[in-house]
Amino acid sequence: MAEFNPLKRQVTNMDFASPSQFRFQLLKIPTVEYFVTQVNIPGISFGGDASLSTPFSTIHMMGDNIDFADLEVQFLVNEDLSNYREIHDWLIGIGFPKNREQFTQAVQGGNPELRAASKENDPNKASAGNPASLMSDATLMILTNKNNPKVKVNFKNVFPTSLSGLDYNSQTTDSEQLTASVTFKYDIYEFASL
Repeated sequence: MAEFNPLKRQVTNMDFASPSQFRFQLLKIPTVEYFVTQVNIPGISFGGDASLSTPFSTIHMMGDNIDFADLEVQFLVNEDLSNYREIHDWLIGIGFPKNREQFTQAVQGGNPELRAASKENDPNKASAGNPASLMSDATLMILTNKNNPKVKVNFKNVFPTSLSGLDYNSQTTDSEQLTASVTFKYDIYEFASL
């Protein structure tokens, strides 16, 4: 039952969230993590909602499943493009445009010894790989105004779906840094208080 005593319903935290106080972590892209400049907490919405028409008015019913919007991450690209290439190689491994060995390398992290050992145990399994290992869990840590962790957002089974291109321009007069953005899909995200 809801509390009706006005003294017990007072706001206890008057600090506002700062959009620049966060830390994003994703195991498969460690060099991108340091350069993240922008990330979102995706929106959610009901899917499959229904309307029931009556002679008087239309009655709307809630949906039966939840749709999660994409996770968008923007990051600064370092000089040797290593952080850009981490995501690029992850996407290439999922899509394997040249041969199926690219998928196996992505699943096993490009380790030739691990690939050789798995081929000895089961040659068919080594080429098929394990799709679950192409995903990774991610964490968005929301920080207080004093940079203390306050809220943790856990994303389950994250994988990239698109990576922006890089635009070089010799006519740029300002010293701008290259940025790239990547879009991720995931199963679900959950909040955890610290």
